[in-house]
Amino acid sequence: MKKGMVLAAIALSSSFIFAQEKEAPKEGWHKSGNISLLFNQSAFSDWITGGENTIAGNLGINYDFNYLKGNISWDNKILASYGLTKSKNSEFEKKTDDRFEFNSLIGKKAKGYWYYSVFLNFKTQLTKGYIYGTDINGKEIRTEHTNFISPGELAFGPGMLWKKSDDLKFNLAPLTSKVTFVDKDFTLPNDAYFGVEEGKSTKYELGLYASGYAKLTVMENVTMENILNLYSNYLEDPQNVDVDYTMNLIMKINSFLSANFTFQTIYDDNAFEGFQVREVFGLGINYEF
Repeated sequence: MKKGMVLAAIALSSSFIFAQEKEAPKEGWHKSGNISLLFNQSAFSDWITGGENTIAGNLGINYDFNYLKGNISWDNKILASYGLTKSKNSEFEKKTDDRFEFNSLIGKKAKGYWYYSVFLNFKTQLTKGYIYGTDINGKEIRTEHTNFISPGELAFGPGMLWKKSDDLKFNLAPLTSKVTFVDKDFTLPNDAYFGVEEGKSTKYELGLYASGYAKLTVMENVTMENILNLYSNYLEDPQNVDVDYTMNLIMKINSFLSANFTFQTIYDDNAFEGFQVREVFGLGINYEF
């Protein structure tokens, strides 16, 4: 866990160092984002070295709508992505990505770049998730393991925000409430299902939440977005810090085509004893608005 935290912190701090200065934003609403569609396919016919026919696609949305008025700053971000792959030799299509996240952060200026703040973060997935295996005859089978809002996580609390621009900010919330929602029919003994007690549908935590955001232009037509979230639960094993780091790299080819790379790593010992890693790379349609 410590190594992952160090790597995430280095990536984010590097972005803070190299983030470009921008003009002071005008008051009112500022909206921006992009929709990306990645597609890949492979096909083989009498290919002597072997191969498996596959088709896959990923759809992603990254949308910001921020508001500035006097001493009030209100930032909102929606992240959503979904992907499927189907191979000739598999009984089922399988997810390659499934994520929905909403962030809202409101602040009232205190002094300089500092604001008194309140934040809200909600995370879940969009569709059912399965564990795959085989039956006694070797046929592929699957068992439902997750679903929409199972799990779902809601975190909120007051804190202090340091914000230099929409592309460079850090929020610290030392009294954060976090609620985990699950389908109680999925719960397991020993709190093995996302830390929720067997037969229950929610778990409450109180802890320290820290989040950082840095977006920079690496070179012409290449932008990198870094998002880091850290959480420590005061009520249970506070030394086990949850880590969620995402890096989105967009390499623009023209107005509609880009090569997109996403890397995400999560450490949450209530969900899995170790690091979860997700990587998505592809050439696709990219529409900015």
